[in-house]
Amino acid sequence: MHFITAEIVRKSIQYPQLINALREAFRNQDIETPQRHHHHFQYSREHQNENTLLLMPAWQTGRFLGVKTVVVAPDNREQPSIQGQYTLFDASTGTPQAIMDASSITAMRTAAASALAADYLAPIDAGVLLMVGTGTLAPELIRAHASVRPIKEVLVWGRSPEKAQQVVDALADMPCSAVVCSEIQQGMARADIVSCATLSKTPLLLGKWLKSIQHIDLVGAYRPDMREADDLLIKRAALYVDVMPHALSETGDLCLPIKRGVISEASIRGHLPSLCHLSAPIARSEVTCFKSVGHALEDLVTASLVHTELKRLYSAEPALSETR
Repeated sequence: MHFITAEIVRKSIQYPQLINALREAFRNQDIETPQRHHHHFQYSREHQNENTLLLMPAWQTGRFLGVKTVVVAPDNREQPSIQGQYTLFDASTGTPQAIMDASSITAMRTAAASALAADYLAPIDAGVLLMVGTGTLAPELIRAHASVRPIKEVLVWGRSPEKAQQVVDALADMPCSAVVCSEIQQGMARADIVSCATLSKTPLLLGKWLKSIQHIDLVGAYRPDMREADDLLIKRAALYVDVMPHALSETGDLCLPIKRGVISEASIRGHLPSLCHLSAPIARSEVTCFKSVGHALEDLVTASLVHTELKRLYSAEPALSETR
């Protein structure tokens, strides 16, 4: 059994394929996802900051069982802040099938889930995308959104203009144009979709900057003390999440406004399982906001798809050799 690297994960599947697989999984709801484990730990005696260990199991009767083991290290500047591995088993026999790079699985499933939500929530003719954040997720989110909407221009904002330029450079193969954006406010004034993937503890997206019709995609701020959007934005937007009830307690973008009475749990209009029973895309004339906290179903669907595609490719190799 070989370790499946990030490069192989990304090459084995395409976003339209993954988005549709997630759509079917959320629609069918036949994957079991127990409560995931969060363990925050101090990583150094010299630093008070914490890292987070995540354990996320899921299984589908008669198919696969998977467990993602991930460490989120926000202060890790030299390597990706999210690292780990995904172990895939045969659910019937318990036989290990594959061990994969978890960061690429996480990045692709997160981006695909955001794009899946955008297919129901974003303006149908969305042509301008503002990407706030320059981490591993940034190029994946851009590619995923561009697979469900006719994106013609991408604006990239980051605290470091150099890193923003690196994201722009990574998009050279895409048919749309991409440029560095110097100010979030200016980017939001033009963008039809705003995707934000950061570890910010203070709001970056403000409600006073919203257009009358716009889609906001909040991907970062995975802890209750983190924020990407301010209270006004959360109050103004039609709110959707990936899964309940995790989204209400795990992210500051929702739990803090709820605690302060800005919104209530009833303010959440829907989640991915309910959205996926609708026909997409849908014409909307309002500001919509999708808050993602991640779900083990998404990991299992992605890992299973990677394994199935690689198995299909490898089984085809002898036939290809004979043809040559």
